[in-house]
Amino acid sequence: MSAPSHEPKGLSSKDAAAIARLARLSPDDALLERFARQANDILAAMETLAEVDTAGVAPLYSPMEHAPVLREDVALQVHSREDLLANAPETDGQFFMVPRIV
Repeated sequence: MSAPSHEPKGLSSKDAAAIARLARLSPDDALLERFARQANDILAAMETLAEVDTAGVAPLYSPMEHAPVLREDVALQVHSREDLLANAPETDGQFFMVPRIV
């Protein structure tokens, strides 16, 4: 049997910093502390939900009791191409021109 872990359960500020680094963010220490605390609150709520006895409860496909009322799918032309392109900083007359990323 292995020795019990003495690491705190949940997300540490160090973990939050690693996640921020992966997301290419540079938050200050106060924001990392806040993020870790909020993430731990979410994890605690999930643990509470995991403890709920759902034996005998049928799974739901939707929380709605009734099927949604569907409407006919009709294509509408709300704006003209010219109106939309008029708001763009650069166009070729038909399409938006955007900077090359890759």
